[in-house]
Amino acid sequence: MTTSSSERGVSLGMPELPAPAYPDDVRARLEADARDIIARYPDSRSALLPLLHLVQAHEGHVTRTGMQFCANMLDLTTAEVTAVATFYTMYRRRPSGDYQVGVCTNTLCAVMGGDEIFETLQEHLGVGNGETTDDGKVTLEHIECNAACDFAPVVMVNWEFFDNQTPGTAKRLVDDLRAGRPVQPTRGARLCTFKETARILAGFPDERPGAVEEGGSAGPASLVGLRLARGEAAPARVVHPRAQEPEDAPSAGQATEEGE
Repeated sequence: MTTSSSERGVSLGMPELPAPAYPDDVRARLEADARDIIARYPDSRSALLPLLHLVQAHEGHVTRTGMQFCANMLDLTTAEVTAVATFYTMYRRRPSGDYQVGVCTNTLCAVMGGDEIFETLQEHLGVGNGETTDDGKVTLEHIECNAACDFAPVVMVNWEFFDNQTPGTAKRLVDDLRAGRPVQPTRGARLCTFKETARILAGFPDERPGAVEEGGSAGPASLVGLRLARGEAAPARVVHPRAQEPEDAPSAGQATEEGE
């Protein structure tokens, strides 16, 4: 006895129509930017990653139209472009918020409170992993290691660091983002929208006055090992950034003198 395709749950619907083209003015602008990007590489196909950031900067995610545009500019097939766009999690495949709030739930951040932060934010925002709030402001996701284990648990917003978070500070963070209040990362430049971030990742300069000078660097906890390697005495302990410095704790200079 044979079964029909419908009985097996197989869809035999019409094939997907070709992606619609960008409007002429949008295409002209993106083509000019794309040629600027492609000129940086000896092999044009090497420009695919920044081109995907470019189209993401236009729409906030990588659409079929954006992938077709990249394929046309680089003389690639849409299958080749799709393979790359679906491999990297930094490329969004559906509409998302102005602020990508990523909670690290990898091992160290998880045991230090990352899992609790992520669960708290899901309940507080009323969204699941990869979902966006109704106002279009925040997309929440759990992410893998941010290479900032010495500041665990870490939350990132549009790839900027917010270190040593708690459920309470994380809730205040997303509330401020949704209310339009200014938010300053622990390390790094002031926040910009996800679309603006995508354009910077495409290789175009950050034109906000003073933003480059605000760029972050390694924090004190990350530099302890470097100081020890140089033969410098370690401070008594690394104080939590949100805690007050104990009155009896020696400064780094005092600790060095005592070590001598």
